[in-house]
Amino acid sequence: MNKNVPLNAASAACLDGKHMLLVLRGRPPAKGSYAFPGGRLEPGETPEDAMRRELREETGLEALTWRPFREVQLPATEPGAADFALTVFLVTEVAGTLAAGDDAAEARWVTLDQAEVLPVTTSVITVMRELLGSGD
Repeated sequence: MNKNVPLNAASAACLDGKHMLLVLRGRPPAKGSYAFPGGRLEPGETPEDAMRRELREETGLEALTWRPFREVQLPATEPGAADFALTVFLVTEVAGTLAAGDDAAEARWVTLDQAEVLPVTTSVITVMRELLGSGD
């Protein structure tokens, strides 16, 4: 695998009023940090399909209403890791019961103020600020 070619990934920026859904990553990359549910695309999978699959696997929730929100380039943050080209989807309606699963150690709804004191990546905070404003 050529490390210089970014891996394609997708994530679900789930919005419910002033809260957004974050998962605590239980495995690398970024183990121990909070992120939107998501992950890399499987062979033949579209970004939309990957987002829906990852949301279901990591939180038990099904995306009902969504749209592409933005593209984010994520440079590798750990030795030997790959760069990612991430498609972020804004999810505004979900169904199901929230329960962490797969590589998510925890899943919870948080406000921007709560997220800003958690171990999260700059890109997560940037997207949350775009969607929620600057906080209360």
